[in-house]
Amino acid sequence: MLKKDAVLEAARKAKAAGSSRFCMGAAWRDLDGRKTNFKDILGYVREISAMNMEVCCTLGMLTADQAKQLKEAGLTAYNHNLDTSREYYPKIITTRTYDERLETISHVRDAGINVCSGGIIGLGESHTDRVGMLHTLATLPEHPESVPVNALLAVEGTPLAEQKPVEVWEMVRMISTARIVMPSSMIRLSAGRVRFSVPEQALCFMAGANSIFTGDTLLTTPNNAISEDAAMFETLGLVPLEPKSIRPDEDEVVVEIATSPSGTDEVKI
Repeated sequence: MLKKDAVLEAARKAKAAGSSRFCMGAAWRDLDGRKTNFKDILGYVREISAMNMEVCCTLGMLTADQAKQLKEAGLTAYNHNLDTSREYYPKIITTRTYDERLETISHVRDAGINVCSGGIIGLGESHTDRVGMLHTLATLPEHPESVPVNALLAVEGTPLAEQKPVEVWEMVRMISTARIVMPSSMIRLSAGRVRFSVPEQALCFMAGANSIFTGDTLLTTPNNAISEDAAMFETLGLVPLEPKSIRPDEDEVVVEIATSPSGTDEVKI
């Protein structure tokens, strides 16, 4: 895990660059046996929140008490994706069950933290599986505040390395359906965007996407360069959204920019 100085310096640089949300992630199943790490993360959340930035985390499964502690520290949002449908899930993931994921989402919601939950297409799932994932999200007691729609970027040496790349029209259909069934959620055009041209991304925005992740990398996979996204924002007339604010004008498109310690920015559109 990154040390305090590195995390806080990344947050300060993000704020100076205009970011309004800072995202921290760890590739953990859960926080069992990580009391010291969790205590450090709570401290990071407090200090970054004091910078007048929104703070989000993705740390694997949470207990109700852990979610409550994150809320008390000032956490804005928590990411915990369903990834795919309940039926297809066991073919992709074995480290935790579908119900365990839903339980974590429930703990996050009960603690008063915004929920960020979506999934990945291109895993070999059927159209029915894609609908099934969206149906599960849309029939939660409350819709997630944000719903990432990721397209698989196949990585050499992994079981899914030979999967056919996701076409932009598949993303457009997923995004438009998500927008219809979850009209108030931020629908995020997320991983896999690097394969799409600016006109193709514009189609996704027109279909209902109002959020993207931007930055040179997304965890271990490549993403669009920040300079490329800046040019796209200018072309499309996007302007930054202040933290915890509401769109100032319904006729104006606004963006919220956030950065993670790995150099990944998030822009809500």
